[in-house]
Amino acid sequence: MLARFAARLADLAQRCVPDPFVIALGLSFGALALAWTVMPAPDLGVLAQGWYARFTAAGTLAFTTQMALILVMGAALARAPLVARALSALAGRPRSTASAAALTAVVAMCAGLLNWGFGLVAGALLAREIGERARAEGRAINYPLIGAAGYTGMLIWHGGFSGSAPLKVTEGGPAGAPPIGLDATLFSPLNLGVTLGLLLFVPFLLTRMCDPRRDAVPQALPARAPLDEHVESRPWLGALLVLGVLALGGVALTQQVGGVESWWRAVDLGSVILMLALLGLALHGSPLRYARAFGEAAPEAGGILLQFPFYFGILGLLEAGGLVAWFAAHSADLARGLSALGLPLGLAFDGVTFVSAGLVNLFVPSGGGQWAVQGSIVAEACRELGLPLPRAVMALSYGDEWTNMLQPFWALALLGLTGLKARDILGYTLTLMLGALLVYFTAFALL
Repeated sequence: MLARFAARLADLAQRCVPDPFVIALGLSFGALALAWTVMPAPDLGVLAQGWYARFTAAGTLAFTTQMALILVMGAALARAPLVARALSALAGRPRSTASAAALTAVVAMCAGLLNWGFGLVAGALLAREIGERARAEGRAINYPLIGAAGYTGMLIWHGGFSGSAPLKVTEGGPAGAPPIGLDATLFSPLNLGVTLGLLLFVPFLLTRMCDPRRDAVPQALPARAPLDEHVESRPWLGALLVLGVLALGGVALTQQVGGVESWWRAVDLGSVILMLALLGLALHGSPLRYARAFGEAAPEAGGILLQFPFYFGILGLLEAGGLVAWFAAHSADLARGLSALGLPLGLAFDGVTFVSAGLVNLFVPSGGGQWAVQGSIVAEACRELGLPLPRAVMALSYGDEWTNMLQPFWALALLGLTGLKARDILGYTLTLMLGALLVYFTAFALL
């Protein structure tokens, strides 16, 4: 039954899903129409100014650069010889679509917990390697399903070490709230339960979505730049640089947070980027080799660089149109209304925050950007309802990652590496999105 359902969604996506950039432009006009509708006194000039201010803001461009760097550095790390050999060894193990999809999902999700960019690219590279093996052997598999499995790191990433909202609140909560440590967010029982549930349930779902009638020998994949193992390099120079920067960064971090025991609070997007750079440099073995891998990975950020400002423009439209204020005014009331129907207040607010974050993510596919939109709203509602803010931070994070399975923006790098189109995988990722609801709401109810 699940295989037939996924197959029908896949067929529908093949007929109806446009290019991701067309989706971004369509969402821009959709947000404009929605903002115009809800504005008490519609004013095109105000909306245009809101769009322009967000599109051109220095913060937008800086955050776009951060996201591109995380993706490119994650991709360069995945190209390290040690990582590439591990992926090649893994690709030779599965002999069926079910086992290949489950393995790809586990690798993508585990890597995504470490870093969303690393998980996205590692999943894509493993899916591609499996496709190349099957093609070379003349073996039929459902390559789009395996490609969708490579995207599942984006279904779990916001509960991992590069999660934007949990990292942002270590610097200080919204609306003047004190900083929130990772022990209350990433290492909370709720997040540990959700993470374990997804790691077990998503691969299982993928195995149930397999339909042998859709298996075929993969077609020729895009050319891939060969790894140059004979580049003249100085490994000892790379090691010295890594040790030196680690020492310098460790001293600076200790000074910043007032002691090694408080280092969790200092983990932010900048430190994640630095750690990715150091780890990539160490695994590539030399500055020259790492620079070449970085250059090969850089084109994968093209979609982000093109589309991210447009999505921040959408954010400007939502703000100028009063939709952000509307969420602020109604989220607590909606939770109270659901509580009056018999739901516990905490569970009702978890659900409201989760669903609203999922909807906003369709228009603003950025964990950090979404926290900028909803952070103060969530904090104010928590104060009004007397509920803990760290749990709400994670409910928002889960809603953001949940609808990544429908919003194709972050799949751009995976699509480029695998040679697939958004319409090839979205039917399967939407099935995963619907199935993951069981994990999220079970965790909300029990933890």
